Amino acid sequence: MPRIAYLNGQYVPHGDAMVHIEDRGYQFSDGVYEVTLALGGRLLDEDRHLARLGRSLAALDIAPPLGEPALKVAMRKLVALNRLPDALLYQQVTRGVAPRGHAFPKRPVRPALVMTVRRFDPAAVAARQTQGAAVVTVPDLRWRRCDIKSVSLLGNVLAKQAASAAGAQEAWMVDTVGVTEGASTTAWIVTQGGEVVSRQLSQSLLPGVTRAVIADALAPLGVRFVERPFTVAEAQAAAEAFFTSTTSFVMPVTSIDGQTVADGRPGPVTRAIQAAHWAHVRAATGRPQSPR
Repeated sequence: MPRIAYLNGQYVPHGDAMVHIEDRGYQFSDGVYEVTLALGGRLLDEDRHLARLGRSLAALDIAPPLGEPALKVAMRKLVALNRLPDALLYQQVTRGVAPRGHAFPKRPVRPALVMTVRRFDPAAVAARQTQGAAVVTVPDLRWRRCDIKSVSLLGNVLAKQAASAAGAQEAWMVDTVGVTEGASTTAWIVTQGGEVVSRQLSQSLLPGVTRAVIADALAPLGVRFVERPFTVAEAQAAAEAFFTSTTSFVMPVTSIDGQTVADGRPGPVTRAIQAAHWAHVRAATGRPQSPR
């Protein structure tokens, strides 16, 4: 079955979904995006994702292209039309089409909304979770409003390419204080004292939806959550490390810049957090089963 995309109110073949050459997202990266996971046709953490989309739009003074109820209907219809019960749904909203000029258009412009879906394999993620992932570190080259989920992702692209070139699965970006976040994930460590650490939210990093879910799950697990920066050296010497995202769930980190973290295997705290997250996924969507 051919893939279907949503383009400004229309459901069209994926190959025919095109935007105008003067769309400001293409010309200036003047737009934002969001990624939501569908499992069994049910959208995971949908309200958190839409709230973050709304915050990103407000930060750039872009009007929502649809009201939230209508947007939810369109999201579900797109997943159903593609017949992909397990899928990643990408939404991109730009300021719209206007004659090229750096300042916002003076005349009203209709925001452009594009949505696409692609297949997602939760079993493959579960399998990777048992093995863990290698991470490399790179300088954080991004702009100073990383809390906005902007389509300006060149710094992230360069970081992810550095990871790929090194045979790693993720890159952790580092500023003058310490690790900010991964190229497409949130960075975490578990200290030798058993504290779970992730950098505090600020304009330096994206407020991850999975980060928020994990933060809520730590107290019931009896784990202390500390929000502060940590250095690369501290991460390499940590008892455990992991990263989180909508697509990675909770992924153990087994090495950082070629140095093995602890014994190079997923640690007990990370495994407990993985189990808590799988329980959250099952409660919200009815599937999938955890890898254990």
